[in-house]
Amino acid sequence: MHICADRLWSTLMVLAEIGRFCEGGVNRQALSDEEAVAWRQIMAWAQESGLEISVDPAANLFITLPGRVREHAPLLVGSHIDTQPTGGRFDGILGVLAGLEGLRSMVEQGIRPERDIMVVGWMNEEGSRFAPGMSGSEAFAGVRALDAIRAGHESGSTRTLGDVLTAFLARFADLPRRALGFTPAAYLELHIEQGPELEAAGVDIGIVTGIQGKKTYRIEIEGTAGHAGTVPMAVRADSLRTFAALADTLFDRMQALGPDIRFTIGQVLVEPNAPSVIPSRVRFSIDLRHPDNAVLDRAGHEIGQAVRALHTPCTITVHPLVDAASNIFDPGFRQMIGQIAARHGLSAMPILSTAGHDARNIAMLCPSGMIFVPSHRGISHAPQEWTTPRQVRAGAQVLADMMVELGSAEQKTHTPH
Repeated sequence: MHICADRLWSTLMVLAEIGRFCEGGVNRQALSDEEAVAWRQIMAWAQESGLEISVDPAANLFITLPGRVREHAPLLVGSHIDTQPTGGRFDGILGVLAGLEGLRSMVEQGIRPERDIMVVGWMNEEGSRFAPGMSGSEAFAGVRALDAIRAGHESGSTRTLGDVLTAFLARFADLPRRALGFTPAAYLELHIEQGPELEAAGVDIGIVTGIQGKKTYRIEIEGTAGHAGTVPMAVRADSLRTFAALADTLFDRMQALGPDIRFTIGQVLVEPNAPSVIPSRVRFSIDLRHPDNAVLDRAGHEIGQAVRALHTPCTITVHPLVDAASNIFDPGFRQMIGQIAARHGLSAMPILSTAGHDARNIAMLCPSGMIFVPSHRGISHAPQEWTTPRQVRAGAQVLADMMVELGSAEQKTHTPH
């Protein structure tokens, strides 16, 4: 089966206009007006091909090509539709639209699989509007209860994710509802690399070996507000000064764990954030990643140690948010990706994903695999994000071949990683 590469590219460019804020820039955050418009467009393309459309209580969108034996566990293929506030044209949406193109091409070429093949757009993968991210796939896989996910708050707002989710689903009241979660026969995800390795090596296809582990935290420092001109330095409970000391200590401790550690303080909120008032509260985020789970656990322990060792008049509270261990993708699928790439004259290499993806959660349920295509200069989450039409076609064709083969294959016995 051959996909229509021009049509796939066209759909990517159409979706890039939904939430466009500058050349190449897309702001289409989870459960937003822009994502609702994107849903409508994707659904229209699916309806043109006679595909089935449904949604679950976590606002995961499913598009299904029925198989000959509907009792068989379905093959699941997907990624996410939402972007970062300063996102680009390919992150997430490539995996959804490439899966949709695979289904459309199968319909046009008269290929009916043995089992259902479902393309899914997972809810709130990015976590920019509602932290933490990957909410839809976590709910689907049972990593977090939907009620706990719904209780999360929108960034900078008192609204809960549940409030926004209910209103969003009400826009699609005509869509068939499906229960939350099932055990797929297998899961596949195509994604841009979001790093420079494939481009630097001149390689067409990345065979993703696994995803490095990740921990995230929200830390709150409570001090006391006061007049900047009247309160002596020696008696201040300055939350920003405590933050500065803690941040400096944490960077030193993390770097001592080796070059593979990834430690980021990406958000800092200061209150009352006034020029002549001593800061009374600082809230900040930590994003911590490493491919070795033992080192990742050690790094998490170092955060607690640093907090306890700090001498400060302020109160520090650590809130763990995400604790996701490293995972390994199915060896058979990795071999299959390499074989299909070679069949199309494409070069391929194994690569570890240092970014998180929904596939991490679904790999707990069934054999799973990921395909990477190059990112120019490794840029993502930015308007400069770029993958060429040839690279998009290559990744989508490998994905489509796997969809056809696995759509007719016997279900494998799965041992979760």
